[in-house]
Amino acid sequence: MTEQKYSLEHETAILGKDGLAIQAGWIKVYHSNQITREFIASDIEYVMLGVSLSAGAYPDAPELPGSHDEAVCRSVDSKCWEILPDYRGKIAYNTLTRAAIEITEIGELPDTLTFKKPPTDFDTWDGKEWVVDKDLLKSHQINEAKQQQAALLQQANETISLLQDSVDLEVATDSEKEAL
Repeated sequence: MTEQKYSLEHETAILGKDGLAIQAGWIKVYHSNQITREFIASDIEYVMLGVSLSAGAYPDAPELPGSHDEAVCRSVDSKCWEILPDYRGKIAYNTLTRAAIEITEIGELPDTLTFKKPPTDFDTWDGKEWVVDKDLLKSHQINEAKQQQAALLQQANETISLLQDSVDLEVATDSEKEAL
C-alpha cells in the first residue's frame, strides 16, 4: 500500500519545553484576559515552526469551577490555571466606614470588607461582626435631643411673641391672655 498523497486531518502543532513550536500546525489554546488573568475562551490557532503561542494563549485546559462564586484564572506566574473566589456584582461593606461597595474584581475580599451589612449607623466592626458603639449612639441621641429642644424652644418663643403682640395691641382674647 502506498502512502496517501492527501490528508483530511490537519497538521497538529507540537510545542517544545521552551514553548516554541518544534512542529508547525494547529493547536487548541485557552485564552486569558491579560489584565484580570480570567479565562475568556478556547480557540484553535496555527503556530509556525519556531514560534510561540499568541499572548494570553495557553495549551493546557483549565478546570471549570463548580460555583458561580468562582472564576478560572491563570496563576500570577502563568504556569497553571487556578480557581479564585468571584464576588463581582455583590455588595460588601467597609469595616471602617460602613460604606456599601460593589465588588468589581476577582479574588478574596480584603480584610477591610465584609458581606455582613451593619444593622445600624452606630455599629463598629470587631473583626468578626458588627457591634453597636454605645458612645456613638449616645452622642447621636444627645445631638438629636438638643436639636429637638432648640426647635421646641423656637416654637414656644414664636407663640409667646404672637400672644404678647396680641396683648400689647389689646386684641387678645381671655384664653390668649391666660395662655401667656
